[in-house]
Amino acid sequence: MNCFKEQAQDGRPKAEGRKIEVRGQRSGVSAKNFLVNSRFSRFRILAFLALLLPLSADAETTIKFATLAPEGTSWTKILRQYAKEVEKKTAGRIKFKIYAGGISGDEKDVVRKIRIGQLNAAGFTGFGIGEIAPEMRVLDAPFLFKNPDEIDHIYKEFDSEFRKIFDDKGFTLLGWSEVGGVYVFSNSPIVKTEDAAKFKMWIWEGDPIAQATFEAMGVKPIPLSITDVMTSLQTGMIDAVYGAPAAIIPLQWYNKMKYALDLPITNASGAILLSKKTADSLTAADRKLLMELSEKHFKNLNETSRKDNARSLQTLKSKNISFTRLSEEESKKLALAGKTAREKLSGRIFSKELLDKIEKEIESFRKAKQAGAPRGKPANGK
Repeated sequence: MNCFKEQAQDGRPKAEGRKIEVRGQRSGVSAKNFLVNSRFSRFRILAFLALLLPLSADAETTIKFATLAPEGTSWTKILRQYAKEVEKKTAGRIKFKIYAGGISGDEKDVVRKIRIGQLNAAGFTGFGIGEIAPEMRVLDAPFLFKNPDEIDHIYKEFDSEFRKIFDDKGFTLLGWSEVGGVYVFSNSPIVKTEDAAKFKMWIWEGDPIAQATFEAMGVKPIPLSITDVMTSLQTGMIDAVYGAPAAIIPLQWYNKMKYALDLPITNASGAILLSKKTADSLTAADRKLLMELSEKHFKNLNETSRKDNARSLQTLKSKNISFTRLSEEESKKLALAGKTAREKLSGRIFSKELLDKIEKEIESFRKAKQAGAPRGKPANGK
């Protein structure tokens, strides 16, 4: 049986055979049309791509930036100046949308939003930095630094190492934004280190540095989100807080306080971080320009922060906050508590190796200054 061509009684092929021939003719016509249409389609595609090329070259990137700093502060003013110049120098290819005053949530929320692409960058305190790169919390270790010169020296000496740590975590360091010296504020004075044990001390929920520091001072801290502090002060759930003076004032916590310990328990670090994914999406030229302008605008941010904190200290004193001083003996006890906390944290939050390197560098720097070496020059001659 021939299943492809069956003949009729008159010997001519059935209609099916003619259908096959007709299909063949139609196929030939379709092939010709296909070639013509293909050439035309390719032309249209090339023309379309040619139109897209200039658009790709000038593609806009909007960097959504979050910060806890309220509008009107020196921090946000510098940030807006930076954003304005970046947009101008890139001819609008890079723009910023700034969410100030914590409207994007706590720093944990901000880190999460950056990771899922809802935000691109933020100014973080040490708490937020710890959510990204826990080992960087070594900069917030209690009683590690004695003065701003030591802080600046460590930032400079470990710059490449710190940048690599952030890079490995998927973030690009744009600059440092130190929060400043952290003071304890309370409703009763601290004359001896044991006095702190009576406090209902707030700590930022999920902050292991604060937890270890206050526990070493004999305090049983109460962890809360930063957004719950004012309400908890009003209800009496807590009666002591900590923070940099320039942060305590806009947060209005000082209205519930009477005393402060006139000795910073730590220096709160801060960093301006951009999602590496966002940084890598920029052209090489725009990325270079962004980093150059970051250096220009943020290099004096720490100095500005220190000036703001100094002014804020005077403001707090004028508002009848009494700053109490410890005796030399009590100060040594507090420093020992800080050392205990650092040892407890090393190997758990940050590596003992990194802590040891930083402590040794600080010690070398102190000796160099005592010996009369030029300011900023380390003893190891790096």
